Amino acid sequence: MCEQDYFEEDLKKYTRRDVGVLAAAVGVAFMLPRAANALDVKESDVTIKTPDGECDAYFVAPAGAHAAVLVWPDIFGLRPAFRQMGKRLAESGYAVLVVNPFYRQKKAPTAANGASTPIGEVMPQMQALTAATNTTDAKAFIAWLDGRSEVAKNKKIGTIGYCMGGFIVLRTAAAVPNRVGAAATFHGAALTTNAPDSPHLLIPQMKAKFLIAIAENDDMRDPMSKTTLKNAFAAAKLDAEIEVYPAAHGWCPPDTQVYNKEQAEKAWGRMLALFEKTLA
Repeated sequence: MCEQDYFEEDLKKYTRRDVGVLAAAVGVAFMLPRAANALDVKESDVTIKTPDGECDAYFVAPAGAHAAVLVWPDIFGLRPAFRQMGKRLAESGYAVLVVNPFYRQKKAPTAANGASTPIGEVMPQMQALTAATNTTDAKAFIAWLDGRSEVAKNKKIGTIGYCMGGFIVLRTAAAVPNRVGAAATFHGAALTTNAPDSPHLLIPQMKAKFLIAIAENDDMRDPMSKTTLKNAFAAAKLDAEIEVYPAAHGWCPPDTQVYNKEQAEKAWGRMLALFEKTLA
């Protein structure tokens, strides 16, 4: 679901004038609505040791100890839009870590022009990741969070992912099932495949409650995926809210050309509801 033609297909829906308007609106989009009763937070760039090196990441949290949330960005990586999203989530009362999943190749920013970078330029970075690296990274990042004074160890951890971050979320929930209590994917890529290491096959190993927010064009391309997920979660007796949103793949980050504020806010609200129920 991250293939180049998918994104090019979405952009064809817009005229040249529309794309110009969207590009001009990116700066405005970054001014995401603040949480009601938003908390003051402290931001920092951090470095996390993993079995394969050192990962650069962004950490933001309110004063005190709070439930942690691990954020996996989309194929365009850690960038200002995801820092803003992480900060917004922290202002709702969470200790948030947004990682650079491509740290093995280069430090962030890993996409030269953010979400406007041609997919072909960033695809090799995603293709270099494996199920094994997803798993070792997840364990390292959650261990790092558990070593922070800002993280409440008596509360479960949440994890969220966008686009390719979706399949990493599933692997994270399976890698550290006793810590991950809530998980959400937004326009997640390759959640169900025919491969023997398909992420959905790990669902029996998980203990988390899930939110799966699917883009309508992804659903059109693979209409059985949501059913496969529903059946797998039901068989594992795990709660999962699975919904197709009337928006294009990539609709959630505010710097994409298919950003849909109304549907992004709806998905954000559903995520907060999941966290309030599961992590608070």
